[in-house]
This record gives sequence, structure tokens and C-alpha cells, in this order.
Amino acid sequence: MSELSEKKSLGPIFIIIGILLIVVLAVVFWPSEKAPEEVTEPEPAITEPNEPAPIEPDIFEPKPAAPTVELEEKEEVEPLPEVEETEPEPLDISDPAVKSSLLDSSTASDDTVNHMLVNEGLLQRFVVSVTNLANDEMAPNHQLLTPPEQNFRVYSQAGKQWIDAASYKRYTPYVDMLESFNNEALLNVYATYKGDIQTKYDEIGDPDKDFNQVLLQAIDQLLDTPEVPVPVEVYTDSVAYKYADERLENLNEPQKQLLRTGPDNMRRIKAKLREIKTLVEERGSN
Repeated sequence: MSELSEKKSLGPIFIIIGILLIVVLAVVFWPSEKAPEEVTEPEPAITEPNEPAPIEPDIFEPKPAAPTVELEEKEEVEPLPEVEETEPEPLDISDPAVKSSLLDSSTASDDTVNHMLVNEGLLQRFVVSVTNLANDEMAPNHQLLTPPEQNFRVYSQAGKQWIDAASYKRYTPYVDMLESFNNEALLNVYATYKGDIQTKYDEIGDPDKDFNQVLLQAIDQLLDTPEVPVPVEVYTDSVAYKYADERLENLNEPQKQLLRTGPDNMRRIKAKLREIKTLVEERGSN
């Protein structure tokens, strides 16, 4: 857990927010088409015939036959020109379009989201990050969010080193932004780009596997991260900080990074992940 590693990997908070941002990417609304209203034509009124008055018989004189009229042949009517069907415009998967949709999903200010979210390769970064996370790995070169400005800090006490609480606080603005996103809107964003996300996953993963399964597996990895009391003891081996507790040090990389967000932030992140997981599972079963 070196400071250099801290800056590069950005921790799972960035992957988590990536999952939920593009979980997670242009808000798709599934408009429910109303069934056409049934119009009932009025039935013609039925009138009872009056009793006919008695008719005196008339005497008809035969009349000469009417002359035969030749009907003129009608000219052939040209068929109406066929109306060409216009194809729907392709989905805009550019980074500005994706980012704009995410801004619409959040109650946070545009400046806040713009500052934290990267500007290039959002869909690709999302797919790579989630795939790596599902495999217990990190994707430091595909982070979705910009790193925190503050450095990782520890303090010494009684001959031991502990994680400084200030290190946790630098993640709080990201968690605040995460909570500002509407869950349904985020899932709509994800559904909008699901086809493109699946295509990108097919290129790097199992083409026979639905990306939803990968997404849920990635979320479960983070939900399985244990909660530990603070302060957390660490030590340095001259190049990196490591957890003194072997149980924590033996966790996979995403889980160890999630621990570094701090107990309060981790609880908030997990709560959001559970909400998203429930929605993904519900929509997947429909």
C-alpha cells in the first residue's frame, strides 16, 4: 500500500462509483406505450316503419326501352410512391454523451461530477474495471475517477504505525457524489449502453457470459469486505504499507483498497451497492 500505489490504483471507491455511474451511463427512459383507445362507432338508429296507407292500383303504360350507353374505359391509376422508412439514429456512445447522461442522473452540481469523472473512454474503462474487480484484481490504468488530491497518511504511536483518519476523509466527497445518483436513473443509464458494454466485454471476457453476471460478481466481491475497528495498524516494508493483521493483508486487492476508504465511507458504499444489486437482479428477472 505505497503512496504511489494509492495514487495509481485509486481504490475500489472509484471502481464502485464507476459501477454505479455507468451502472452505470445516458438516462434511458422506457416509455410505456399506451394502448390505443378503443373507439366504438354508434350503431345506426332503428326506426319502426309506420303502417303503410292503402295504395290505389295504378295502370302503367309501357315505355320505350332506354338507349344503350357505352361506358368509357378508365385510364389506369398510377400507384402512390412508396414511402421510404427512415432508420433510427445510432446511439451516441461518445464520452460527452455518456457524461451528459450521468450529470442528468445526479443531484450534485455539474462541476463536482465533471471534476471527479474522467473524460475519456468511459465505457471501456467501466468494462475493464468491473471485469478485473470480478476477478479479484485491480485495473489501475482504467480508473473512472480522478484521484483524491490529498496523500495517504499514517501516524506513529507506541512504536507502531496506524492509518490516519484524514486518509479516510479524502474519499468522502466521492461517496457524497455516489449517493447523489438516483438508483433507477443509473440503471437506466446502464441499460441504455448495455449492448455496447456487452460487446466490449465479449472482446476481453467470455462471449457466452452476460455482463450482468460479471457486474453482480464484482459487487459481491466488495460486499464481502469485512468491517474492522479503527485505528487500523499498518507497517512498511520500505516500498509499501501493509496491514499488520494477516487476515486483512490476505484479502484481495479490491477489498484491501475498500478498507482504506474508512469504516463510515465503506458502510455508505455497501448500502448503495446493495440497492443497486437488488435493482439489477429484479430487472434481470423480468
